[in-house]
Amino acid sequence: MPDQVSAVPDRSTVRLALVVGGLVLAVLLGFGLGRINGGGPSAGAGLDGALTDHTHAPGTGGHEHGVGQAAAVEAGGLAVSSAGYTLTPLTGDFTAGRRGELRFQIRDAQRRPVTRFAVVHDKPMHLIVVRRDLTGYQHLHPTMAADGTWSVPVTLPQPGVWRAYADFTALADDGRQAAVTLGVDLVAPGGYQPRPLPAAATSVTVDGFTVDYRGSPQAGLTVPLTFRITADGATTVPERYLGAYGHLVALREGDLGYLHVHPEPALVDGAVTFWLTTPGPGRYRLYLDFQVAGVVRTAEFTVTVA
Repeated sequence: MPDQVSAVPDRSTVRLALVVGGLVLAVLLGFGLGRINGGGPSAGAGLDGALTDHTHAPGTGGHEHGVGQAAAVEAGGLAVSSAGYTLTPLTGDFTAGRRGELRFQIRDAQRRPVTRFAVVHDKPMHLIVVRRDLTGYQHLHPTMAADGTWSVPVTLPQPGVWRAYADFTALADDGRQAAVTLGVDLVAPGGYQPRPLPAAATSVTVDGFTVDYRGSPQAGLTVPLTFRITADGATTVPERYLGAYGHLVALREGDLGYLHVHPEPALVDGAVTFWLTTPGPGRYRLYLDFQVAGVVRTAEFTVTVA
């Protein structure tokens, strides 16, 4: 019988095949993982850049807004704890119509009092107080003791349950900033007679000044609202107050969700523009703080968002 030829490949051929197969497998795996991660390194770099660039605090400018651009936003101030921070009241007894004092701390995830805050609009802490029927709005600025205890005089004019919002930007030990709004209820015992919200309107009068706005808020969209102040038919130019030409707070009827509203840094023809993003349909109450001749006034509007 003729000799049989062996079908077993030599060792060099086997090694070459294994190397080529390994390279093909690596390429295929890399392509698959790149698709799963949304496009590989370039997508990751874009996300990091967006997070790094978003360093402004609530209520400040710095956005390039797009009219009608969809925006993901949630109302704040619905809880005493968020983002690893907790609002801890140290006092809470109030009598309607009498001046009291609100004392509280902001504590971190280890329950340590936070003592480092960024100054936003000239203040490290903005405290908004309003009754749950959205009346009695107050914009206050507590002072902090060395141990992280904040205090501020507060008068709750009418009986009822009031909501206090602590609006701040905390500074972590590594320098990172966290813009947070926390909320807590305050109680003034007595007969509570809630008032219905005024009808929606784009113009109100405050101490002889007429304040009107243009713009149509829409759920889930960022839209401009331009406010103009007039007296005797002539435009009144507002003064800078807390670093801006006006401050706007929006509260949602029902759960009293709190919205940060961002202003443009400059006036246009004497008017100030804010960019409002409402997270959903419903009725909202807008509070515009503006200053003229050294006096701060608040114009209030009811807005219905479809």
